[in-house]
Amino acid sequence: MTSPSPSPGMSGRTRAFVTIAVMLATIMQVLDSTIANVALPHMQGSLSATQDQITWVLTSYIVAAAIGTPLTGWIASRFGRKRLFLWSVAGFTAASIACGMSATLTQMVAARLLQGLFGASLVPLSQAVMLDINPPHKHGQAMAVWGAGVTVGPILGPTLGGWLTDSYNWRWVFYVNVPIGVIAFFGILLFMSETKVSARKLDLFGFATLSIAIGALQLFLDRGEVQDWFDSIEIWIESLTALIAFAFFLVHTLTVETTSFFNRELAKDRNFVVGCGFYFVMGAVLYATRALLPPLLQNLMQYSVVTTGLATAPSGAGTMITMMLAGRLVGPVKPRTLIAAGFGIAALSLWQMSGYNLYMSESTVIWSGFLQGLGLGLISVSLTTATFSTLTPNLRGDGTSIYSLSRNIGSSIGISFVQTELTRNTQIAHSSLVEHISRFNPLAQPDVLPAIWDMNSSSGLAALNAEVTRQASMIAYVDNFKLLFVLALAVMPFLLLLNTPQRRAGITAPPEH
Repeated sequence: MTSPSPSPGMSGRTRAFVTIAVMLATIMQVLDSTIANVALPHMQGSLSATQDQITWVLTSYIVAAAIGTPLTGWIASRFGRKRLFLWSVAGFTAASIACGMSATLTQMVAARLLQGLFGASLVPLSQAVMLDINPPHKHGQAMAVWGAGVTVGPILGPTLGGWLTDSYNWRWVFYVNVPIGVIAFFGILLFMSETKVSARKLDLFGFATLSIAIGALQLFLDRGEVQDWFDSIEIWIESLTALIAFAFFLVHTLTVETTSFFNRELAKDRNFVVGCGFYFVMGAVLYATRALLPPLLQNLMQYSVVTTGLATAPSGAGTMITMMLAGRLVGPVKPRTLIAAGFGIAALSLWQMSGYNLYMSESTVIWSGFLQGLGLGLISVSLTTATFSTLTPNLRGDGTSIYSLSRNIGSSIGISFVQTELTRNTQIAHSSLVEHISRFNPLAQPDVLPAIWDMNSSSGLAALNAEVTRQASMIAYVDNFKLLFVLALAVMPFLLLLNTPQRRAGITAPPEH
């Protein structure tokens, strides 16, 4: 097992430098999960790729990161956390340069695969380091800093990516990682202490089956909408592969007598299991919401990329405010109380979003997003603190990787689900609206309709159909927000399953039973 970094003898100055270095590495990784999205159309032309092919720039990164994340705990315990951190930062930075220099789609996908593999360890490693270098009574504040980096990065990604693409070209979306990576590398090299290593063997069968299951699941979720789900043989193969591989992994983990790839001690900690479940839900509900907003604003409201970034930025500001506040409240106030408040605020913002329309002002988007950011900040810090409050330090390396994986899978499932529902509900709403457009409807008469929607001309019919599609899309978006609102409320009773350790004067008492 990996022992924690020696924090008792660490000076405040060294702790600050380590924090800056590991957080720079974390922000670099999470930023890259969204920064390339807005540059895809520019990459498509430059790399001579089709619409379907260019999506592999995103898919390859997501799949590689998902497969590499569970391996973090074992590599850190086998070779040392500092050494793994340095490998990961150096490899990620080099892969970013390779992405920027890519001349063909094959080169780009290969470089993105390397980016995903090297970057997979950065988020769980940084979380483990932040927990280890800070005493227990400061874990709330440490997780506030860590959560700010993990959460704000994806929010700023599209805005920064759009600005770099417009001002320079799409290659700078990747080159921007180089100075960040260099600073993070030398910060970790100079100030971070190495952990003890162990001769822990790798459960190759467990790792292989889990990796195949996660990789197939990610492909299934990412390719499903494009391939029309189960009407495609590819989707059937990916879904069956994921199910069979996970079944093998589960049986192997439960029956193997030696050490399994998944540390079974983690499953015995109720807070950790419940916390991973809530982190999965947070990814599925709140990150799915943030995936819906940019296309809504750009495609239906005609916002530019920069305006979209400015309208959604207050969400990140709200997150940072409540993260810092929760870092101080998580001691005196029970974590599950703060989590409940966070989900309540997030549900309120989703209720506001369910009232969106095509004629709303920008302030409506800003305030609902700001509210959601407030809720997300409360949830993230309090949930992370509660999840790891009863976990022994020697399990943090494995625990942080599984914790990060639960959010990633939750967000993948949530985003895939809402995108599918968006397409389906748009078609349903379009059919319903078209039923009311006929020559027998008084509101559809030539003297009532604008001239641009003249049903007696092909151009008028095309313009009318475009408007109907636009209205149907907004109805579909609203239906998605309503569904996510219900889900956010529905999970709140399960907070009673969380143990809430009492903390006074910086001393952590045994959890309640």
